[in-house]
Amino acid sequence: MTGIDAPTHPFDTAIAVEYTDAHRLAGHTCPDYANMVGPFGGVTAAALLRAVERHPERVGDPLSLTVNYAGPIADGPFEITARPVRTNRTNQHWQLELTQDGAVTTTATAVFGIRRDTWSDLELSMPSVPGPDAEDVVPQIFPDFIAWGRNYDLRFVAGAVPDVEPTAEIPENPDSVSTLWLRDTPVRPLDFASLTAMSDAFYPRVFLRRGRYLPAGTISLTVYFHATPEELAAQGTEYLLGRARANRFGHGHFDQIAHLWGHDGTLLATSHQLVYFKG
Repeated sequence: MTGIDAPTHPFDTAIAVEYTDAHRLAGHTCPDYANMVGPFGGVTAAALLRAVERHPERVGDPLSLTVNYAGPIADGPFEITARPVRTNRTNQHWQLELTQDGAVTTTATAVFGIRRDTWSDLELSMPSVPGPDAEDVVPQIFPDFIAWGRNYDLRFVAGAVPDVEPTAEIPENPDSVSTLWLRDTPVRPLDFASLTAMSDAFYPRVFLRRGRYLPAGTISLTVYFHATPEELAAQGTEYLLGRARANRFGHGHFDQIAHLWGHDGTLLATSHQLVYFKG
């Protein structure tokens, strides 16, 4: 059995997994990271990533993670299976399942790899916005039923969460773009697991477009990790800057794309989602 270190931060408690045999791990949901239905999807994705990170056969660092939320996760224990399906010279492919009482609730694939020194360039620049301590950049307060939101310091530059009970005077928004500073609270040094969860910390874009809360949930989430371990370490506990938007709404679904930059302007991750909604 491969043990785990005693968690020292609520986030580490929420994603704690322990190997019970070569490819099987035990975990438990955490009420601090509860969402409207089940746990916060970002913390589930982070637990799946952590399962691969702790596997003795793991090679390299995360390059991508795709999580498909097949069904609701109930409060309580869960089990993860994590198997490497192929290891190449510079990348390694994984298949994962999260189950409860023998039923699959979540499936995932991950790609880990060894980053090489090559030519590089950045076409997408960090937006120029006021800093997190600017007077008009106000921390977001979430309603009580979104417990996971209390574990993040979210400071919106634009596109804040609409009021829970909007009035007739609150119009629909002309676009779905949100720009915000974010970090863990209490503060925690950034790593791949916390970057994974933050990639899902953008509320559903349909809330912003319609100006109110609607039933919605992520069906599939993919995170592309651009950062190296050294680039993550350089962020420390500083705020990241995130920007999210959708491209099309219709027929009960919409897409959502997000980018996360470090405080030094380094593009750390890109995420894509497919989200269902009603209304």
